[in-house]
Amino acid sequence: MNNTSPYSASFTACGLQFNEFNLMLPMLLSEDRDALIDKEVNNNNILNINSHKSRYRVIVEYKKRVDAMPADFWSWYQTLDGQAQRIALLYVILKTYRIAFDFHVKATMRKWRSVVQTLTKPDLMMAFSEIAASDDFVDSWADTTKGKVASAYLPILRQVGMLDMFNAQLSPLKAQPQAYAYYLNHGEDWFLEACLLQSYEIEQIKSDLL
Repeated sequence: MNNTSPYSASFTACGLQFNEFNLMLPMLLSEDRDALIDKEVNNNNILNINSHKSRYRVIVEYKKRVDAMPADFWSWYQTLDGQAQRIALLYVILKTYRIAFDFHVKATMRKWRSVVQTLTKPDLMMAFSEIAASDDFVDSWADTTKGKVASAYLPILRQVGMLDMFNAQLSPLKAQPQAYAYYLNHGEDWFLEACLLQSYEIEQIKSDLL
């Protein structure tokens, strides 16, 4: 198959990994990135992942995420507090992985706007059916692969505080207005909706940032 699909299952290699990613970020932004990364892959000083292959796969995904964003984003990111950084990493994941973005739009945001504001793996599998209907590459994925991708997405929402681990209830990501400044200043207003904020909350944030 000549794969021109925008979709990939590669983000199953690692989830949000907030602490680990932040420890690696100076290395990932360094001019000596490749040499420093090779050293980490071989020596395992930061990640504490026993498997050499797994360390390599995780770092490949970290690099994708860093490279998906412009330099000014990462400068801003490093000024944020912990919760705002978690929100920002959700944004990075949605920008890096089309499958995560479509899950968010076709499942998470739809369920939030519905009567039952919960999100479970079956909801994501329904979204998979919708995606696969228009993408032959995704349609070719084995059920086990689809299950792994769905299972990798849900913990990300839990770790940023959007999904309760016990009752699967969705919640909006609320933070200080400055936590949303980058998105508004760069025409990425959609992300505030993706944080499940109501229209009046978004307008209040915009007003507070003026």
